[in-house]
Amino acid sequence: MADLKSEGIEVFQDVEGKENSSSSIEEQTSKAAPVEENSESGSGILDRYINPAAIVNFGFTLQAAWEAAGSSFQFSLLNGGPASLVYGSILAGFGSTAIATSLAEMASLDPVVGAQYRWSAAFAPFNPKFWGLFQGWITIFAWITVTAASPAYLSNIVTGLVIFNYPDYEPQRWHGTLIMWGFVIVPVFWNFYFRKMLNTLEMIGGICHVLFFVVSIITLVVLAERSPASFVFNNLWNEFSGWTNPGVAFSIGLITVTFPITSFDGVLHMSDEVKGARTQVPHSMIIAVTSNSVMQFAYMVAVMFCIGDVDKVTNTPTLLPIIEVYYQATKSKHATNLLVVMIAFILFISLFNIFASVSRLTWAFSRDKGLPFHKTFAYVHPTLKIPINALLLVGTICCLLALINIGSSTAFNALISLPTIALYISYFIPIFFLVIRKLQNRHPSYGPFKLGRWGLPINLFSLVFIIYILIFLPFPTMLPVTAVNMNYAGPLVGAVILIALGDWFVSGKKRFEVPIARAAKGDL
Repeated sequence: MADLKSEGIEVFQDVEGKENSSSSIEEQTSKAAPVEENSESGSGILDRYINPAAIVNFGFTLQAAWEAAGSSFQFSLLNGGPASLVYGSILAGFGSTAIATSLAEMASLDPVVGAQYRWSAAFAPFNPKFWGLFQGWITIFAWITVTAASPAYLSNIVTGLVIFNYPDYEPQRWHGTLIMWGFVIVPVFWNFYFRKMLNTLEMIGGICHVLFFVVSIITLVVLAERSPASFVFNNLWNEFSGWTNPGVAFSIGLITVTFPITSFDGVLHMSDEVKGARTQVPHSMIIAVTSNSVMQFAYMVAVMFCIGDVDKVTNTPTLLPIIEVYYQATKSKHATNLLVVMIAFILFISLFNIFASVSRLTWAFSRDKGLPFHKTFAYVHPTLKIPINALLLVGTICCLLALINIGSSTAFNALISLPTIALYISYFIPIFFLVIRKLQNRHPSYGPFKLGRWGLPINLFSLVFIIYILIFLPFPTMLPVTAVNMNYAGPLVGAVILIALGDWFVSGKKRFEVPIARAAKGDL
């Protein structure tokens, strides 16, 4: 051991308590999860079949930012108003791009399905096994709630269109739950049998994502009455929700434009099936978040300029303001239906991608014995070549989460706050650990995509932005707070943290095995 240390090689304890010399992150990656060849679990193989164009469109369509913001901006009308939507889009765009760029650098040196939990273990300053397991629980929870949020968006759209076309319809909360279940079942079973159609689906999704954006903008700009520029750029609302402090109202309203441009790590969870993952995965993440940020900002500016009668929009019986915006612009129910269905179509395509991504993440964490009953969920079907049990687990949990809709009128808000909080925690930990290493001048062996001298400033800005968002996301959107309008996202995330800690002490520290690449440049 002394000889190894004298050569500058750091010695770690492996799972069995034996000493292992640290190798480069590339070497350990090739042992545990090959980057350029098929990746194996104990139960099967995931083929590398996703081409570069498809993975770019995968991330691009998965976020569906302008569509998601358009179908949920009612929350920002209560808190912040136009300021939260316009200036918030700029802030969220820069913050999300910085986070995605930080993760892309790590993805280039270690592009694996486990992503954040692998990197947290790799760069942890102490007890890497604990941080790997803890991060894994947070990331799994985040992505399962992301998966539940998309059917919630779609359920709101369907309900709103039904009210719009049939004014006598009286929506019940359980109706929304049933609609969400329908939107879960279809993509789950599609992922069973049509995996090879992914390249084609992504191409269609990417084209429609841009085409529908252009059609929507042109329709609003040509047909709608214009609001003055002062309304769009000099208007911060803080009198409708009970939050009278302008800064608090603005910050709470950011949820509308922050959540749609998270989830850029969804591309990472497909890494084992991407050709040329070291370069294609980082590029896809950055292209997805930057393009979606620009489109979201442009769309929100267009909507604010073309919003029409604000009172009608905010008090629409459909509970979906974008329907009223389109109807005031077009004066046609048929045109309004078409424009809203275009939004729903892209969100639906995005849901197929989300299920594909989170099922791979669940499979990877189970393969490393991170979940209870890990053997069951690490199974890869030998013919279909998909982690079928992990996919079914995710679908089942999404159906259970849809039941929240029955008990709370603000369930939708919770379903988009939950994944944003959990995702931002999952982004914070590996970036924070990497910053520590950079400050110690113990840089990892970077891959083809590296940030160089800009790396540390970008990483630090990412951490500051994450902390800012995490402070305000758990806030309730309305005052006074009641049991019905309470934002349960914070307590639920806290419960998951307690579950992760409990799992560690009960059996996780003995059970969990993660392929850890710990070497930094100063260790070699």
